[in-house]
Amino acid sequence: MIELQIWIFILILVGVLVVGGAAGFFGARAWFKRYLAKNPPVNEQMIREMMRQMGRTASEKQVRQILNSMNQYK
Repeated sequence: MIELQIWIFILILVGVLVVGGAAGFFGARAWFKRYLAKNPPVNEQMIREMMRQMGRTASEKQVRQILNSMNQYK
């Protein structure tokens, strides 16, 4: 009788761990997708648009330099 209760406890424990791991994975995935939708990574088009808003026309070399300097700090 005691041995049966131990096996049931172990099965419940493993089940809880599997369900918790799956829930954590999908929850973190949903959070990360929402975060990236609100805060997209900076790309060349964004840099060009920022330069244009400041009243400058950025050359390809300037855009590459800015991207390289930003990637340096990641």
